[in-house]
Amino acid sequence: MSKTQTIKMLYGKGGLTVTVPAEAVVLEGKAVPALADPAGAVRRALAKPIGCKGLAEIVAARRPRTVAITISDITRPVPNKEFLPAMLEALNAAGVADGQIVVIIGTGLHRPSTPQERQIILGDELLGRLEVIDHRAEDASTLVTVSDSPPVSVCRRFAQADLRIVTGYIEPHFMAGFSGGRKGVCPALVDLATLQRFHGYKTLADPKADNGILDGNPCHEIALGVARAVGVGFLFNVAITRDRRVAGVYCGDLVKAHLAGCREVVQWTSAMIQRPFDLVVTNGGGFPLDQTFYQTGKGMCTALPALGENSTLLIASHCGEQLGSPAFTELMLRYDNDWRRFLADIAASDETKLDQWGYQMHAKVLARIGQERLWFVSDGIPAEMQHHITVTPILGEGDAQQRTQRAIDEFVSAHPKARVAIIPDGPYTMLKTR
Repeated sequence: MSKTQTIKMLYGKGGLTVTVPAEAVVLEGKAVPALADPAGAVRRALAKPIGCKGLAEIVAARRPRTVAITISDITRPVPNKEFLPAMLEALNAAGVADGQIVVIIGTGLHRPSTPQERQIILGDELLGRLEVIDHRAEDASTLVTVSDSPPVSVCRRFAQADLRIVTGYIEPHFMAGFSGGRKGVCPALVDLATLQRFHGYKTLADPKADNGILDGNPCHEIALGVARAVGVGFLFNVAITRDRRVAGVYCGDLVKAHLAGCREVVQWTSAMIQRPFDLVVTNGGGFPLDQTFYQTGKGMCTALPALGENSTLLIASHCGEQLGSPAFTELMLRYDNDWRRFLADIAASDETKLDQWGYQMHAKVLARIGQERLWFVSDGIPAEMQHHITVTPILGEGDAQQRTQRAIDEFVSAHPKARVAIIPDGPYTMLKTR
Protein backbone atom coordinates (compact mmCIF):
# COMPACT_ATOMS: atom_id res chain seq x y z
CA MET A 1 0.00 0.00 0.00
CA SER A 2 1.30 3.47 -0.87
CA LYS A 3 -0.85 6.08 0.89
CA THR A 4 -2.55 4.70 3.98
CA GLN A 5 -4.61 5.56 7.03
CA THR A 6 -4.45 4.00 10.47
CA ILE A 7 -7.65 2.97 12.20
CA LYS A 8 -8.23 1.68 15.73
CA MET A 9 -10.94 -0.96 16.02
CA LEU A 10 -12.67 -2.41 19.07
CA TYR A 11 -11.07 -5.69 20.12
CA GLY A 12 -10.95 -7.13 23.62
CA LYS A 13 -10.01 -4.57 26.26
CA GLY A 14 -7.18 -2.85 24.43
CA GLY A 15 -8.39 -2.44 20.88
CA LEU A 16 -6.63 -3.31 17.65
CA THR A 17 -4.94 -0.88 15.22
CA VAL A 18 -4.70 -1.58 11.49
CA THR A 19 -3.45 0.24 8.44
CA VAL A 20 -5.68 0.36 5.37
CA PRO A 21 -5.46 2.17 2.00
CA ALA A 22 -6.02 5.92 2.19
CA GLU A 23 -9.06 5.56 -0.07
CA ALA A 24 -10.69 2.92 2.16
CA VAL A 25 -14.09 4.00 3.43
CA VAL A 26 -14.46 4.28 7.19
CA LEU A 27 -18.03 3.35 8.10
CA GLU A 28 -18.92 4.95 11.40
CA GLY A 29 -21.56 7.10 13.00
CA LYS A 30 -21.26 10.62 14.33
CA ALA A 31 -18.79 11.42 17.10
CA VAL A 32 -21.20 11.95 20.00
CA PRO A 33 -19.80 13.68 23.08
CA ALA A 34 -20.37 12.36 26.58
CA LEU A 35 -22.69 14.37 28.79
CA ALA A 36 -20.72 16.91 30.83
CA ASP A 37 -22.79 16.25 33.94
CA PRO A 38 -24.31 12.74 33.68
CA ALA A 39 -25.49 12.67 37.31
CA GLY A 40 -27.30 15.97 36.81
CA ALA A 41 -28.82 14.77 33.55
CA VAL A 42 -30.05 11.62 35.30
CA ARG A 43 -31.64 13.62 38.12
CA ARG A 44 -33.39 15.91 35.66
CA ALA A 45 -34.62 12.98 33.57
CA LEU A 46 -35.95 11.15 36.64
CA ALA A 47 -37.86 14.29 37.66
CA LYS A 48 -39.21 15.01 34.18
CA PRO A 49 -39.34 11.71 32.26
CA ILE A 50 -40.89 10.93 28.91
CA GLY A 51 -44.55 9.95 28.84
CA CYS A 52 -45.20 9.51 32.57
CA LYS A 53 -44.86 11.14 35.97
CA GLY A 54 -41.51 11.59 37.66
CA LEU A 55 -40.07 8.70 39.61
CA ALA A 56 -40.62 10.45 42.96
CA GLU A 57 -44.28 11.06 42.08
CA ILE A 58 -44.75 7.42 41.08
CA VAL A 59 -43.24 6.26 44.37
CA ALA A 60 -45.40 8.69 46.34
CA ALA A 61 -48.55 7.42 44.64
CA ARG A 62 -47.73 3.69 44.90
CA ARG A 63 -45.90 3.61 48.24
CA PRO A 64 -44.06 0.43 47.22
CA ARG A 65 -42.79 -1.91 49.91
CA THR A 66 -40.45 -3.55 47.40
CA VAL A 67 -38.66 -2.22 44.33
CA ALA A 68 -36.93 -4.40 41.70
CA ILE A 69 -34.39 -2.89 39.32
CA THR A 70 -33.19 -5.06 36.46
CA ILE A 71 -29.78 -4.39 34.91
CA SER A 72 -27.83 -5.95 32.04
CA ASP A 73 -25.24 -8.68 32.53
CA ILE A 74 -21.54 -8.50 31.75
CA THR A 75 -22.08 -8.87 27.98
CA ARG A 76 -23.43 -5.30 27.79
CA PRO A 77 -21.24 -2.26 28.56
CA VAL A 78 -23.89 -0.36 30.52
CA PRO A 79 -22.47 2.42 32.74
CA ASN A 80 -24.56 1.47 35.77
CA LYS A 81 -22.19 3.19 38.20
CA GLU A 82 -22.91 6.50 36.48
CA PHE A 83 -26.68 6.46 36.86
CA LEU A 84 -27.74 4.05 39.61
CA PRO A 85 -26.55 6.30 42.48
CA ALA A 86 -28.79 9.13 41.28
CA MET A 87 -31.69 6.70 40.88
CA LEU A 88 -31.16 5.39 44.42
CA GLU A 89 -30.98 8.96 45.66
CA ALA A 90 -34.42 9.64 44.16
CA LEU A 91 -35.87 6.44 45.60
CA ASN A 92 -34.40 7.10 49.05
CA ALA A 93 -35.71 10.67 49.07
CA ALA A 94 -39.17 9.36 48.20
CA GLY A 95 -39.12 6.99 51.17
CA VAL A 96 -37.72 3.76 49.69
CA ALA A 97 -34.80 2.42 51.74
CA ASP A 98 -31.93 0.45 50.21
CA GLY A 99 -33.15 -2.65 52.06
CA GLN A 100 -36.40 -2.55 50.08
CA ILE A 101 -34.57 -2.71 46.73
CA VAL A 102 -33.32 -5.75 44.83
CA VAL A 103 -31.12 -5.46 41.75
CA ILE A 104 -31.64 -8.33 39.31
CA ILE A 105 -28.97 -9.05 36.71
CA GLY A 106 -30.88 -9.92 33.54
CA THR A 107 -28.90 -12.92 32.35
CA GLY A 108 -31.50 -14.40 30.00
CA LEU A 109 -29.92 -17.79 29.36
CA HIS A 110 -26.37 -16.59 29.86
CA ARG A 111 -24.42 -18.06 32.75
CA PRO A 112 -24.65 -16.43 36.20
CA SER A 113 -22.40 -13.47 36.90
CA THR A 114 -19.11 -13.99 38.72
CA PRO A 115 -17.97 -11.87 41.69
CA GLN A 116 -15.39 -10.21 39.44
CA GLU A 117 -18.06 -9.36 36.86
CA ARG A 118 -20.31 -7.87 39.53
CA GLN A 119 -17.44 -5.61 40.49
CA ILE A 120 -17.26 -4.42 36.87
CA ILE A 121 -21.03 -4.06 36.53
CA LEU A 122 -21.77 -2.32 39.85
CA GLY A 123 -18.65 -1.60 41.89
CA ASP A 124 -18.02 -1.94 45.63
CA GLU A 125 -20.29 0.87 46.82
CA LEU A 126 -23.44 -0.39 45.11
CA LEU A 127 -22.68 -4.02 45.94
CA GLY A 128 -22.34 -3.02 49.58
CA ARG A 129 -25.64 -1.14 49.60
CA LEU A 130 -27.99 -3.42 47.69
CA GLU A 131 -29.16 -7.00 47.39
CA VAL A 132 -27.99 -8.25 43.99
CA ILE A 133 -29.18 -11.50 42.39
CA ASP A 134 -28.98 -13.20 39.00
CA HIS A 135 -31.99 -14.23 36.97
CA ARG A 136 -32.01 -18.04 36.75
CA ALA A 137 -34.11 -19.10 33.76
CA GLU A 138 -33.39 -22.79 34.37
CA ASP A 139 -34.68 -22.75 37.98
CA ALA A 140 -38.48 -23.04 37.96
CA SER A 141 -38.66 -22.14 41.66
CA THR A 142 -37.42 -18.62 40.84
CA LEU A 143 -40.06 -18.01 38.15
CA VAL A 144 -43.74 -17.07 38.13
CA THR A 145 -46.29 -17.33 35.30
CA VAL A 146 -47.54 -14.03 33.91
CA SER A 147 -49.36 -15.31 30.81
CA ASP A 148 -51.04 -18.58 29.81
CA SER A 149 -51.53 -17.85 26.12
CA PRO A 150 -48.77 -17.95 25.13
CA PRO A 151 -47.24 -19.36 28.31
CA VAL A 152 -44.71 -16.93 29.78
CA SER A 153 -42.82 -17.13 33.06
CA VAL A 154 -40.50 -14.47 34.40
CA CYS A 155 -38.26 -13.83 37.38
CA ARG A 156 -40.47 -14.04 40.48
CA ARG A 157 -38.64 -11.32 42.42
CA PHE A 158 -39.16 -8.90 39.54
CA ALA A 159 -42.79 -9.76 38.79
CA GLN A 160 -43.87 -9.64 42.44
CA ALA A 161 -42.15 -6.36 43.30
CA ASP A 162 -44.48 -3.43 43.98
CA LEU A 163 -42.47 -1.21 41.62
CA ARG A 164 -40.57 -2.63 38.64
CA ILE A 165 -37.81 -0.57 37.04
CA VAL A 166 -36.03 -1.67 33.85
CA THR A 167 -32.63 -0.23 32.93
CA GLY A 168 -30.26 -0.74 30.02
CA TYR A 169 -28.79 1.00 27.03
CA ILE A 170 -29.92 1.51 23.46
CA GLU A 171 -27.82 0.36 20.49
CA PRO A 172 -28.60 -1.13 17.08
CA HIS A 173 -29.51 -4.80 17.48
CA PHE A 174 -29.09 -7.34 14.71
CA MET A 175 -32.39 -9.14 15.33
CA ALA A 176 -34.54 -6.97 17.63
CA GLY A 177 -33.97 -3.66 15.81
CA PHE A 178 -32.62 -1.91 18.89
CA SER A 179 -31.57 -3.05 22.33
CA GLY A 180 -32.95 -1.44 25.47
CA GLY A 181 -36.57 -0.93 26.45
CA ARG A 182 -38.57 -4.16 26.51
CA LYS A 183 -35.43 -6.31 26.14
CA GLY A 184 -34.68 -5.61 29.80
CA VAL A 185 -37.57 -8.00 30.50
CA CYS A 186 -37.51 -10.28 27.47
CA PRO A 187 -35.10 -11.95 26.98
CA ALA A 188 -33.37 -10.74 30.16
CA LEU A 189 -35.80 -12.15 32.75
CA VAL A 190 -37.85 -14.85 31.04
CA ASP A 191 -38.03 -18.66 30.99
CA LEU A 192 -36.54 -21.03 28.43
CA ALA A 193 -39.77 -21.55 26.47
CA THR A 194 -40.26 -17.79 25.98
CA LEU A 195 -36.64 -17.37 24.95
CA GLN A 196 -37.05 -20.14 22.43
CA ARG A 197 -40.08 -18.40 20.94
CA PHE A 198 -38.24 -15.06 20.90
CA HIS A 199 -35.30 -16.70 19.12
CA GLY A 200 -37.21 -19.30 17.11
CA TYR A 201 -36.30 -20.24 13.55
CA LYS A 202 -39.35 -18.58 11.97
CA THR A 203 -38.91 -15.45 14.07
CA LEU A 204 -35.33 -14.91 12.97
CA ALA A 205 -36.00 -15.94 9.38
CA ASP A 206 -38.35 -12.95 9.07
CA PRO A 207 -36.59 -10.21 7.05
CA LYS A 208 -37.86 -7.60 9.53
CA ALA A 209 -35.87 -9.21 12.36
CA ASP A 210 -32.99 -6.89 11.56
CA ASN A 211 -31.02 -3.84 12.64
CA GLY A 212 -33.00 -0.65 13.10
CA ILE A 213 -36.45 -2.16 12.44
CA LEU A 214 -39.20 -2.10 15.07
CA ASP A 215 -42.44 -1.99 13.06
CA GLY A 216 -43.38 -5.53 12.11
CA ASN A 217 -40.27 -6.99 13.72
CA PRO A 218 -41.40 -10.25 15.39
CA CYS A 219 -38.56 -10.17 17.94
CA HIS A 220 -39.57 -6.69 19.03
CA GLU A 221 -43.26 -7.60 19.17
CA ILE A 222 -42.69 -10.72 21.28
CA ALA A 223 -40.45 -8.87 23.72
CA LEU A 224 -42.82 -5.91 24.02
CA GLY A 225 -45.79 -8.22 24.61
CA VAL A 226 -43.97 -9.95 27.45
CA ALA A 227 -42.87 -6.68 29.04
CA ARG A 228 -46.45 -5.40 28.94
CA ALA A 229 -47.75 -8.63 30.45
CA VAL A 230 -45.37 -8.24 33.39
CA GLY A 231 -45.89 -4.50 33.74
CA VAL A 232 -43.00 -2.05 33.84
CA GLY A 233 -43.43 0.84 36.25
CA PHE A 234 -40.51 2.88 34.97
CA LEU A 235 -37.93 2.60 32.18
CA PHE A 236 -34.42 3.99 32.41
CA ASN A 237 -32.24 3.73 29.29
CA VAL A 238 -29.06 5.46 28.22
CA ALA A 239 -27.09 5.84 25.01
CA ILE A 240 -23.32 5.63 25.32
CA THR A 241 -20.20 6.91 23.61
CA ARG A 242 -17.50 4.69 22.14
CA ASP A 243 -15.62 4.84 25.46
CA ARG A 244 -18.75 3.73 27.35
CA ARG A 245 -19.78 7.07 28.87
CA VAL A 246 -23.34 8.40 28.98
CA ALA A 247 -24.34 10.36 25.87
CA GLY A 248 -28.12 10.47 26.36
CA VAL A 249 -30.74 9.63 28.99
CA TYR A 250 -34.23 8.36 28.11
CA CYS A 251 -36.52 7.39 30.93
CA GLY A 252 -40.19 7.13 31.71
CA ASP A 253 -42.82 5.18 29.78
CA LEU A 254 -41.71 1.76 28.50
CA VAL A 255 -42.54 2.52 24.85
CA LYS A 256 -42.33 6.30 24.55
CA ALA A 257 -38.97 6.69 26.28
CA HIS A 258 -37.45 3.81 24.34
CA LEU A 259 -38.62 5.21 21.01
CA ALA A 260 -37.19 8.61 21.87
CA GLY A 261 -33.84 7.01 22.50
CA CYS A 262 -33.98 4.91 19.34
CA ARG A 263 -34.60 8.01 17.24
CA GLU A 264 -31.42 9.63 18.51
CA VAL A 265 -29.31 6.47 18.45
CA VAL A 266 -30.14 5.78 14.81
CA GLN A 267 -28.91 9.27 13.90
CA TRP A 268 -25.70 8.84 15.89
CA THR A 269 -24.78 5.32 14.78
CA SER A 270 -25.79 5.23 11.10
CA ALA A 271 -23.35 5.08 8.21
CA MET A 272 -24.55 5.24 4.61
CA ILE A 273 -23.29 3.00 1.82
CA GLN A 274 -24.04 3.09 -1.89
CA ARG A 275 -22.91 -0.34 -3.03
CA PRO A 276 -21.08 -3.40 -1.71
CA PHE A 277 -17.36 -3.43 -1.01
CA ASP A 278 -14.78 -6.01 -2.02
CA LEU A 279 -13.29 -6.22 1.48
CA VAL A 280 -15.01 -5.24 4.71
CA VAL A 281 -12.99 -5.22 7.94
CA THR A 282 -14.95 -5.28 11.20
CA ASN A 283 -14.91 -6.62 14.74
CA GLY A 284 -16.95 -8.25 17.48
CA GLY A 285 -17.49 -5.08 19.49
CA GLY A 286 -14.64 -5.24 21.98
CA PHE A 287 -14.90 -6.14 25.65
CA PRO A 288 -17.26 -7.27 27.08
CA LEU A 289 -19.29 -8.19 23.98
CA ASP A 290 -16.55 -9.95 22.04
CA GLN A 291 -15.66 -12.47 24.73
CA THR A 292 -17.55 -15.29 22.95
CA PHE A 293 -17.94 -16.39 19.37
CA TYR A 294 -21.69 -16.60 20.07
CA GLN A 295 -21.82 -12.82 20.48
CA THR A 296 -19.47 -12.26 17.53
CA GLY A 297 -22.37 -12.97 15.17
CA LYS A 298 -23.60 -9.44 15.85
CA GLY A 299 -20.53 -7.96 14.23
CA MET A 300 -20.86 -10.32 11.26
CA CYS A 301 -24.51 -9.52 10.63
CA THR A 302 -24.07 -5.78 11.08
CA ALA A 303 -21.77 -5.83 8.04
CA LEU A 304 -24.35 -7.49 5.75
CA PRO A 305 -25.52 -4.31 3.97
CA ALA A 306 -21.91 -3.74 2.83
CA LEU A 307 -21.49 -7.25 1.42
CA GLY A 308 -22.17 -8.52 -2.07
CA GLU A 309 -21.96 -12.16 -3.05
CA ASN A 310 -18.28 -11.77 -4.01
CA SER A 311 -17.26 -9.69 -0.99
CA THR A 312 -14.83 -10.81 1.71
CA LEU A 313 -15.58 -10.08 5.35
CA LEU A 314 -12.67 -9.98 7.81
CA ILE A 315 -13.81 -9.96 11.44
CA ALA A 316 -11.55 -9.79 14.48
CA SER A 317 -13.02 -10.85 17.83
CA HIS A 318 -11.12 -11.68 20.99
CA CYS A 319 -13.34 -14.57 22.24
CA GLY A 320 -11.57 -14.94 25.59
CA GLU A 321 -14.31 -17.36 26.67
CA GLN A 322 -14.04 -19.22 23.36
CA LEU A 323 -17.32 -20.20 21.64
CA GLY A 324 -19.78 -19.48 24.44
CA SER A 325 -22.18 -21.73 26.35
CA PRO A 326 -21.71 -25.52 26.42
CA ALA A 327 -24.88 -25.86 24.33
CA PHE A 328 -23.65 -23.47 21.64
CA THR A 329 -20.19 -25.04 21.64
CA GLU A 330 -21.65 -28.53 21.18
CA LEU A 331 -23.93 -27.31 18.40
CA MET A 332 -21.16 -25.63 16.41
CA LEU A 333 -18.76 -28.54 16.71
CA ARG A 334 -21.41 -31.15 15.97
CA TYR A 335 -22.36 -29.56 12.65
CA ASP A 336 -18.66 -28.99 11.89
CA ASN A 337 -19.04 -26.36 9.12
CA ASP A 338 -22.16 -27.98 7.59
CA TRP A 339 -24.32 -24.89 8.00
CA ARG A 340 -26.76 -25.86 5.27
CA ARG A 341 -27.60 -29.10 7.08
CA PHE A 342 -27.99 -27.11 10.29
CA LEU A 343 -30.51 -24.73 8.66
CA ALA A 344 -32.44 -27.63 7.13
CA ASP A 345 -32.63 -29.36 10.49
CA ILE A 346 -33.92 -26.38 12.46
CA ALA A 347 -36.36 -25.42 9.69
CA ALA A 348 -37.87 -28.93 9.85
CA SER A 349 -38.14 -29.02 13.65
CA ASP A 350 -40.71 -27.48 15.97
CA GLU A 351 -38.13 -27.45 18.76
CA THR A 352 -35.82 -24.49 19.29
CA LYS A 353 -32.62 -25.73 20.85
CA LEU A 354 -30.64 -23.60 23.23
CA ASP A 355 -28.50 -20.97 21.47
CA GLN A 356 -29.24 -22.26 17.95
CA TRP A 357 -30.19 -18.68 17.10
CA GLY A 358 -26.54 -17.65 17.24
CA TYR A 359 -25.64 -20.02 14.43
CA GLN A 360 -28.79 -19.14 12.49
CA MET A 361 -27.80 -15.46 12.40
CA HIS A 362 -24.20 -16.40 11.50
CA ALA A 363 -25.66 -18.40 8.59
CA LYS A 364 -27.18 -15.23 7.11
CA VAL A 365 -23.65 -14.07 6.35
CA LEU A 366 -22.68 -17.51 5.04
CA ALA A 367 -25.65 -17.45 2.68
CA ARG A 368 -24.42 -14.15 1.25
CA ILE A 369 -20.66 -14.73 0.87
CA GLY A 370 -19.93 -18.35 1.81
CA GLN A 371 -17.48 -19.72 4.36
CA GLU A 372 -14.41 -19.20 2.16
CA ARG A 373 -14.82 -15.41 2.22
CA LEU A 374 -15.71 -15.15 5.90
CA TRP A 375 -12.26 -14.53 7.43
CA PHE A 376 -11.89 -14.73 11.19
CA VAL A 377 -9.15 -13.57 13.55
CA SER A 378 -9.10 -14.42 17.26
CA ASP A 379 -6.58 -14.80 20.05
CA GLY A 380 -9.04 -16.62 22.31
CA ILE A 381 -10.15 -19.70 20.36
CA PRO A 382 -7.68 -22.56 19.83
CA ALA A 383 -6.52 -22.83 16.23
CA GLU A 384 -7.79 -26.37 15.81
CA MET A 385 -11.27 -25.40 17.01
CA GLN A 386 -11.41 -22.51 14.53
CA HIS A 387 -11.37 -25.01 11.67
CA HIS A 388 -14.80 -26.34 12.78
CA ILE A 389 -16.90 -23.21 13.36
CA THR A 390 -17.83 -22.24 9.80
CA VAL A 391 -15.27 -19.52 9.22
CA THR A 392 -11.99 -19.28 7.37
CA PRO A 393 -9.51 -18.76 10.20
CA ILE A 394 -6.58 -16.42 9.72
CA LEU A 395 -3.84 -18.25 11.58
CA GLY A 396 -0.05 -18.28 11.57
CA GLU A 397 2.55 -16.19 13.32
CA GLY A 398 1.73 -13.12 15.36
CA ASP A 399 -1.12 -11.91 17.51
CA ALA A 400 -4.56 -10.84 16.29
CA GLN A 401 -3.38 -7.39 15.24
CA GLN A 402 -0.49 -8.77 13.20
CA ARG A 403 -2.63 -11.43 11.55
CA THR A 404 -5.40 -8.96 10.77
CA GLN A 405 -2.89 -6.59 9.19
CA ARG A 406 -1.29 -9.39 7.19
CA ALA A 407 -4.68 -10.47 5.83
CA ILE A 408 -5.49 -6.89 4.78
CA ASP A 409 -2.11 -6.40 3.15
CA GLU A 410 -2.32 -9.65 1.20
CA PHE A 411 -5.85 -8.90 -0.01
CA VAL A 412 -4.95 -5.38 -1.16
CA SER A 413 -1.78 -6.64 -2.85
CA ALA A 414 -3.77 -9.26 -4.77
CA HIS A 415 -6.61 -6.80 -5.56
CA PRO A 416 -5.05 -3.34 -5.90
CA LYS A 417 -8.27 -1.80 -7.20
CA ALA A 418 -10.46 -3.33 -4.50
CA ARG A 419 -13.03 -1.22 -2.70
CA VAL A 420 -12.21 -1.54 1.01
CA ALA A 421 -14.31 -0.53 4.01
CA ILE A 422 -13.58 -0.69 7.70
CA ILE A 423 -16.13 -0.57 10.55
CA PRO A 424 -14.17 0.54 13.66
CA ASP A 425 -17.12 0.14 16.06
CA GLY A 426 -18.32 -3.16 14.62
CA PRO A 427 -21.84 -4.09 15.79
CA TYR A 428 -22.44 -0.65 17.30
CA THR A 429 -22.71 0.86 13.82
CA MET A 430 -25.86 0.66 11.70
CA LEU A 431 -25.21 0.44 7.97
CA LYS A 432 -27.84 1.87 5.66
CA THR A 433 -28.11 1.69 1.89
CA ARG A 434 -29.18 4.81 0.06
